[in-house]
Amino acid sequence: MAHATLESYSQPPRKVRLVTDLVRGKKVSEALAALTFLPKRAADPVKKLIESAVANARQEGQNPEELTIRSITVESAGMLTRFMPRAFGRASIIRRRKSRVRVQLG
Repeated sequence: MAHATLESYSQPPRKVRLVTDLVRGKKVSEALAALTFLPKRAADPVKKLIESAVANARQEGQNPEELTIRSITVESAGMLTRFMPRAFGRASIIRRRKSRVRVQLG
């Protein structure tokens, strides 16, 4: 079973899940075709991640045409926090969320 991981992608997990839910359970060729024309920012990194998992499967001696996306998960990979000055001497927090994407082919 081949897998690949995207460790620290700078986009919130909620937005990346919109892309990964589209390709979960599909054949690899169908998933790559769908991601090619999807107008979302996370589509290109997820496509490259699936291509990386296919390359890993090829190294293990598996046939890439027979592979399907068994599982693809998106979880939080931490966040970068900053502060923005506001009125009356207060400060509000700015959270730059990051995602970790894991894909398994089977």
